[in-house]
Amino acid sequence: MIKNCLPFLLLILIFSCTPTPSEDSSNRDNADPQIETQIDALLKNMTLEEKIGQTALRGTSSRVKGSLPEELKEAVRNGQIGAFLNVMKPEYVDELQRIAVEESPNGIPLIFARDVIHGFKTIFPIPLGLTASWEPEQARIAARSSAKEATQVGVRWTFAPMVDICRDSRWGRIAESPGEDPYLASLFSAAYIHGFQGDSLSQPDAMAACVKHFAAYGAAIGGRDYNSAEMHESQLRNFYLPPFEAAFEAKAATVMTSFNDLNGVPASANPFLLKDILRGEYSFDGFVVSDWNSVTEMIPHGFAKDKKEAARLSMNGGMEMEMTSDAYELNLLELIKTGRVSERDLDEAVRNILRIKIRLGLFDQPYRATTTAPNYYAEEDMQAARVAAEKSAVLLENNNLLPLSSKSKIALIGPLADQPHEQLGTWTFDGEKEMTKTVKAAFEENDINFDFAEGLEFSRSNSKKGFAKAIRIAKDADVIVFVGGEEAILSGEAHSRGDIRMPGAQEALLNELSKTGKPIVLVLMAGRPLDIEDIKSHADAILMMWHPGTMGGPALCNLLYGQSSPEGRLPVTWPKDAGQLPLYYNHNNTGRPADSSSFVQMNDIPVGAWQSSLGNNSHYLDFGFTPAYPFGYGLTYTSFNYSDLIIEKDELKRTDTLMLSVMLENTGSYEGVETVQLYIQDRFASSVRPVKELKAFRKVSLEKGAQKRIRFELPVSELSFIGHDIQAILEAGDFYVWLGANATEGIRGSFKLVD
Repeated sequence: MIKNCLPFLLLILIFSCTPTPSEDSSNRDNADPQIETQIDALLKNMTLEEKIGQTALRGTSSRVKGSLPEELKEAVRNGQIGAFLNVMKPEYVDELQRIAVEESPNGIPLIFARDVIHGFKTIFPIPLGLTASWEPEQARIAARSSAKEATQVGVRWTFAPMVDICRDSRWGRIAESPGEDPYLASLFSAAYIHGFQGDSLSQPDAMAACVKHFAAYGAAIGGRDYNSAEMHESQLRNFYLPPFEAAFEAKAATVMTSFNDLNGVPASANPFLLKDILRGEYSFDGFVVSDWNSVTEMIPHGFAKDKKEAARLSMNGGMEMEMTSDAYELNLLELIKTGRVSERDLDEAVRNILRIKIRLGLFDQPYRATTTAPNYYAEEDMQAARVAAEKSAVLLENNNLLPLSSKSKIALIGPLADQPHEQLGTWTFDGEKEMTKTVKAAFEENDINFDFAEGLEFSRSNSKKGFAKAIRIAKDADVIVFVGGEEAILSGEAHSRGDIRMPGAQEALLNELSKTGKPIVLVLMAGRPLDIEDIKSHADAILMMWHPGTMGGPALCNLLYGQSSPEGRLPVTWPKDAGQLPLYYNHNNTGRPADSSSFVQMNDIPVGAWQSSLGNNSHYLDFGFTPAYPFGYGLTYTSFNYSDLIIEKDELKRTDTLMLSVMLENTGSYEGVETVQLYIQDRFASSVRPVKELKAFRKVSLEKGAQKRIRFELPVSELSFIGHDIQAILEAGDFYVWLGANATEGIRGSFKLVD
C-alpha cells in the first residue's frame, strides 16, 4: 500500500432499513455453527448503514499524528467504521475501541491494523532476504516476533505476508517478495501465516495475517509498480497462485487485492479471482480487503467512470472491505436501494468480516493488555534477528579472503557502514534507528582493529569529497571492507528502478580503492539484486546482506570473522544487467535454446559479416545467455562435492514415489551447510514445460572431510501441472532430474513415467 497524507474519512449515510440475514452459505461449509449463530443474531439487529460501516477501513498516512476528531468518535459511536489502520497511539486505540464496544448500537469491536512486514520494533531482514535463508522457520520466527511486539499496542491485523512471485529485479516490491519460485515461495507463505497467527487467532498476541496481493501483482509489465499484468490462465495457476493457495491452507484470515489489472480487469473488482477462485476453489471464509484507494483508482484505470460505478463493480466482484477510499461509504446505500447491488452480497461480506473479529476473540476481549509495560527488543528476538540476518546472507564471491584474520587491520568504508535507518530496509514504520546495530558499531563492540571513512555521505551521493580520507585509510589497512548498495527508500512500493547498478559515485569510489592494491570485501545492502558487473572484478569477496534489519551489524561481523558461515542461497536469478530482465530460471525452452556452442559475443562478430543468424540462439549479443548468478546459488567457507546419484527405479507409475539420493562430501577446510536442491524437467509434454523446476531441497551440515548420502522422496503426483484446459495433468513420458547446488549445477539422472 502507498500512504498519502489523507485526513480521517467519515461515513455520512442518509437512509436506513432493516434487512434479513443472508442465506448464502457458499463459504461456510466448514464454519463453526456457534460463530455463525452469533453472526446471524448480529446481522438481524444491524441497520443497513451499520452493515456498510463494517466495510469501512479508515486511517491516516503512517506519518500523520493528529488528535482524535470528535467527528471520528461520533462515526465509531454510530457504527459507521469497521476497522482502522495506522492508529498508533495506544490511548487512541483504547478510546476508539471503548466507544465501539460500549457506545455503538451493537457493540461490534474494531480491528486495528498496521503494515508489520518483517518486524515491528525488532526488525528482521527484508522478506526477500529471509527467503534467501531457504529456511521457512526463519520467516515463522520473524512473524511471531512481529506479532508479539505489535499486539502490545493493539495491532491485531497485519498486511502481510506478500507472496507475489517476482521475476524482475527492477520492481521495487521485489524486496517484499519471496522470490521467483512457486515451491519455495509456498513454503515461506505458510510459515509467515503460522508465525503471525500463532496457534490460535484468539490468543492476545496473535495477529490476523493478510496474504497479498491477489493476484499477479509481481508480474507488473517492465517491473513498473502498479502496472498491468497479462498472462494466460495456466501460467497464473502454475506459477503465481501456488503461494496463495499455501497461505489459505495455512488458514490465512484475510486477503488483499492487488493494485494491478489482470488481463484488463482490476483485481479489486475481479469476480474470476475473488469469487471463482478464492471463494469457489479455495473455499476461503475470511474477508477480502482492497489495497490503499484501489477501489477508486479503478477510475483512472479506465474501468469505472465514477465512485458509484467503482463501488458497484467491487461489491459485485467480491471485494468486501474498502481501505481508506469512500466509494462504499458514499454509494452502497443507494446501489442497494436501486437494486444494482444485492443486500445479500453485503450481508455475506459483513458475515465474513464479523467471522474474523469473532475468531480474533475481540468480542470476548476487545482491549489490549495494559497491565505491563511494552516488551520490545527482547533478547530472544534480537538474537533471532541476528541469526536470521546471518542465515540470509549470500556469499557471491570469495577468492580465499573470507573469513578474515583477527590480526588484520580493516579499513571500513562505505555509505551504508554506519547508517542505522538504511539497513532496516523497506516497510519499517516502527523500527527505531537508535536500537539498530550498524557494522561500525559492531566492529567497535568486538574491538576490531579498524579505521572508518564513509567515502560517500549516502548511497546516491555523487560528491567525491570523502574519497581522499577513504583512500588514505585503505592504504594503511590490510583489508578493505566496503559496505554499499542502496538506501532503504530505493526499494519497496513505488520504488522501481530502470538502472539497478549501485547508485551515486559508489562504483567510482570502488575503482579508486582497487588502485591501492588492498584486498576488498564488498558487502551489499539492498532490496534487490544489483548490477555489479563493472566492479565485481575489484572485489576479492562479495557478500549480499540484503537490508538485514536491526542486528545486521553483529551478523555481518560474525560472518566476516567466521563465527558463523554463510549459508544463504539466492531466491531469485541475479542478472548481469537490467537489460536481461525479466530473468528467471524456470523458463520454457525455445526451438533454438541458447548454449555455449552457439553463443557468439557481439564484439566477436566480424566487421562486415554476411547477414545471418550467426548461430546465436535465444539470448542477447552483449549479455549472453547466462545470469550473473543463478537461482539457488550461494557459496560457503568450505566446498562440497556431489557424486554417485542413485535413482531407485527408472520407471514409475502415477501412484509411485520417486526415490533418489546423492553422496555429498565436505571437501574444504571448514564445517559448512550445503543446500541440496532437487530439480526436474518434464522433457516432452502437451504444454511446453520449464527447463527446470525446484521440487525439494535439504539443508545439510557437514564437518570438514565428512560425507553423507542425502536422500529424497518425491511423490510422482508432484510432477503434475495445469494444462491449457485448466485441468491438472500428470502425463506419462521422459523426465530429467538433478541434485545439485543451484539451478545450473548438479548431477543429472532420468526416469520414465509410464501408464
